[in-house]
Amino acid sequence: MEISKVQIVPASPDRVWAALNDPQLLQACITGCEAMERIADNEYRIAMKVKVGPVNAKFTGKISIVDLKPPESYTLNFEGQGGMAGFAKGVATVALSAEGEATRLAYTASAQIGGKLAQIGSRLVDGAAHKTAADFFAALARELDSAPDAPAAHDESLNTNAQDASAAHEDKPQADVAEAFVPAAPQPDATQISPAPAPGSQAPPT
Repeated sequence: MEISKVQIVPASPDRVWAALNDPQLLQACITGCEAMERIADNEYRIAMKVKVGPVNAKFTGKISIVDLKPPESYTLNFEGQGGMAGFAKGVATVALSAEGEATRLAYTASAQIGGKLAQIGSRLVDGAAHKTAADFFAALARELDSAPDAPAAHDESLNTNAQDASAAHEDKPQADVAEAFVPAAPQPDATQISPAPAPGSQAPPT
């Protein structure tokens, strides 16, 4: 499977670069992503739910980022296992360039899949991949639109962003993260406050 596309993101290259290197923001933008945990410099463990046609599965895997050239490009290697649903592994390249006040983001991804995912046909797999990408960039645009316009310095690297995200992550209970990475049991094919106001008090008569 191969995907190659160009997106125009309504933010400067510095801001887009910082967003693409922010694990917490990426988790919020990736459909079905339940956890993204830093396990080494530029390396993350990920857990996410995936639905492709009649196949529902929980994948756990690893993402590593190499060939960083801030704020212009990087290469992302990924692999994941989904039990009986199969596996996926591949590589993606991302390149950023200024497009007026926006950013031209060009990406190419190629992946190998196996198991039930490979049996349901390339049309469904390609359709799911394109939808996931479209949803991601729509969510990324919303996040950038709502965030303060504070461009990152050109010499900021993924390491700095990853360390900040890791420090924030350590403040959370570890049990929640551990649960996210417990391998899911094989799943059968499937088509799948505000608080009440406090009682009012009446002022004593004068």
